[in-house]
Amino acid sequence: MTHILAVAAGGAAGSVLRYLASRWVPGGGTTFPWNTLLINAVGCGLLGLFLGAADSRLTTISPELRSMVSIGLLGGFTTFSTFGHQTVALWQDGRTLAATANVALSVCSGLLAAWAGWRLASSL
Repeated sequence: MTHILAVAAGGAAGSVLRYLASRWVPGGGTTFPWNTLLINAVGCGLLGLFLGAADSRLTTISPELRSMVSIGLLGGFTTFSTFGHQTVALWQDGRTLAATANVALSVCSGLLAAWAGWRLASSL
């Protein structure tokens, strides 16, 4: 039960942070979902950084804290469902190039950020 509560607490915090971050990007979703792209890339980088550190330097971290940060906080912070919805909306609006760019940029930036976070944690 403690594990579930830890994930729930992290998810609540991550969702609030996502809301605040999405409002920070001016005009973030009016012409292209830049705010979602940025949030997902940052979240992937932070997840790579955290898990890289947890695996190499923070090996005594509890399973509950690991899940609270990785599944809860960063899972609540990233916005894959929003990404899917915004991509479909672009497609339905006839903006095929923007929809395709959103998929390519989101996937590539997320993978690159996750790798960079992992590498950074490994080098510290």
